[in-house]
Amino acid sequence: MDAFADQLDGPVYVVTAAAGGERAGCLVGFASQCSIHPPRFMVWLSTLNRTCRVARHATHLAVHLLGPAERPLAELFGGETGDEVDKFARVAWRPGAGGSPVLTGARAWFEGRIEARIDGGDHVGHLLAPAEVSPPAAAGPAGVLRYHDVKDIDPGHPA
Repeated sequence: MDAFADQLDGPVYVVTAAAGGERAGCLVGFASQCSIHPPRFMVWLSTLNRTCRVARHATHLAVHLLGPAERPLAELFGGETGDEVDKFARVAWRPGAGGSPVLTGARAWFEGRIEARIDGGDHVGHLLAPAEVSPPAAAGPAGVLRYHDVKDIDPGHPA
C-alpha cells in the first residue's frame, strides 16, 4: 500500500472543530467529497490528534481549502499542536453557523454537520453534510495546496 500511496498528491485541508468550550484544528490529507446527491464530504482525523478528541463531541466541522498564499495556515495547523499552542490566537477566525471556527484567511471553506463517525483504525472518519459554504474564492493564483507543497512541515503531533 505504501508504494501506491507514495504516488498520491491530493489536496490538504485545515479542519477545525469546537465543543465544550474548546477549539481545535489540524492539517488533513485524508478527505474527499464522497456524494453528489445529497452532497457529502468525508474527513479523516488521526486518533492521536487533539482535533479528533474535540471533534468527538462536536456537531459540526469546518473544512478549509488553502491556496499557495495560505501556506502559513498549513504550517501553523500542521506544524503546531493544540496541546501546547492556541493556534486560534494567531489567526483571524469567526464562529460558523454550527459553532466551528472558520478561518477568514482561507481561500474557501465549508462547515458541515457531522452525519456519522466511522472507526478507520488510526483515523476516525467524519461524514459531513454541508451547512454553510463560503462565497466563491476571489480571483488569485490558481491551484490549491497539495501534499507535495507541505510534506516538509514537521508535524506538531504524530499522525
